[in-house]
Amino acid sequence: MSTDAARTTISAIAAEAGVSIATVSKVLNGRADVAAATRARIEAAIERHSYQRRPRRPAAAPRLVELVFHEFSTWGEEIIKGVEAVAGPERVAIVLSELGGAHRPRQEWLDDVLARQPLGMILVLTTVDPVQRRQLEARSIPFVVVDTAGEPPADVPVVGSANWNGGLVATRHLLALGHRRIAVISGPADVLCSRARIDGYRSALDEAGIAVDPSLVRYGNFHVNGGYTHGRDLLDRPDRPTAVFAGSDFQALGVLRVARELGLRVPEDLSVVGYDDLPVTEWIGPALTTVRQPLREMASTATRMVLSLARGEVPTNLRIDLAIELVVRESTAPPPGAWRAGRAG
Repeated sequence: MSTDAARTTISAIAAEAGVSIATVSKVLNGRADVAAATRARIEAAIERHSYQRRPRRPAAAPRLVELVFHEFSTWGEEIIKGVEAVAGPERVAIVLSELGGAHRPRQEWLDDVLARQPLGMILVLTTVDPVQRRQLEARSIPFVVVDTAGEPPADVPVVGSANWNGGLVATRHLLALGHRRIAVISGPADVLCSRARIDGYRSALDEAGIAVDPSLVRYGNFHVNGGYTHGRDLLDRPDRPTAVFAGSDFQALGVLRVARELGLRVPEDLSVVGYDDLPVTEWIGPALTTVRQPLREMASTATRMVLSLARGEVPTNLRIDLAIELVVRESTAPPPGAWRAGRAG
């Protein structure tokens, strides 16, 4: 878009909203000194005209990227390190935000972002609504979603991992050891990666000819308390499972605590598989078998993508799913009957 065209478009927006060009510029730049009703009229005009500011020259743009978590936890450290690995050498600063568990930001929060005019945004397990998306597009602020909570529009850049395959390989591993009564504890039912991991679990059981027991399938949260609560319910019953596939390493830690409290030995009496492969997993006792999710690589890929978009480049692929890997350690073994048979032999 030429300078004249941009000026004409802003003039049309100003005329339609009944304000000055300077007031339209204030809204586009995220200034707070515009009345709410006036701001709403201007935003509506921007939407109707499909106005989009030209990408700013790198020298004139603030050198920062917004990194937004729906909820911060220890695995977020891996995401931050992955973003910094790319942003640091580019001399791009990171602004870190947490939305308190919400999967969409409040408008007040987005207004503050617009005022900072970042190069772009990286959204972790969160996204923006259509109106907020249009506000970002009008200001040429691109965004990339990491590990999306739901199914995003096809034209939204997303970086994730092969969650369905992660559930598949974890469950296949337990089946290969001889387990047949396998429970799964995943995250929230409305989060895409939670459902994908359980779908992989179901597929592994189906290919082995084992019917899924609905009482062994649990949705909760990805934290220790979620693993502990569901683990207590699953293991404190006469027909308890011989193995548990947890949707996160922290959930697995909760299950391990329940096992200790109930006097169950891991892996002799119970096998446990986690998900993520956080650094702590190889230091706990027993060392945790887990599915390695490449969190740092996901974050680095998203950062390269958002910086590329900020330069006006078009990515060749808007959906990138990185490979997972099963890491076998000490928390999985054949089920109790097989241990006893082995000793008898």
